[in-house]
Amino acid sequence: MATVLQVVRSAIAPLTRTRLFRAVGPVLLPPVERVLAWATGGRVQLSGLLVPSLVLHSTGARTGLERDTYLMYTPDGHGRAIVAGTSFAQERHPAWTYNLLEHPHAAITVRGRRMPVRATRIRGEERETAWARIEAQWPGYRAYERDSGRQVRLFRLQPLADPHHASM
Repeated sequence: MATVLQVVRSAIAPLTRTRLFRAVGPVLLPPVERVLAWATGGRVQLSGLLVPSLVLHSTGARTGLERDTYLMYTPDGHGRAIVAGTSFAQERHPAWTYNLLEHPHAAITVRGRRMPVRATRIRGEERETAWARIEAQWPGYRAYERDSGRQVRLFRLQPLADPHHASM
């Protein structure tokens, strides 16, 4: 099954880097994900049919309100996840990355299970290792960084053992 999934990912990945997808994706995908989450009690995500996906529950950097963002993630061992602020290769960093920089304690929901996490920015040599992991899962994903003209922010989400340490 893993081989079939890799073949499907390799076939679909180039389509996600087209101008059309980058224009339509940010508009259509979030509402579709919200409806699907509502219909399945948060257990199914559209993106989750191809890659591991989660809902990031972060605190707004300016508003202080909880914000939910549907993201692809790459497993990083010991329950950790790597997320990349690609934002469909847009020129600006996505809002959720500012939220994590300001409020690193957040929560994630994976397959309907919510857990507190602490986000740390991945920098330096670690970035190359993280990108290699991400691209092993989704071929060519780093092209978003090149095409955006900015250094994409990468974060490692570390589960917290004690939910009272989370800001939510």
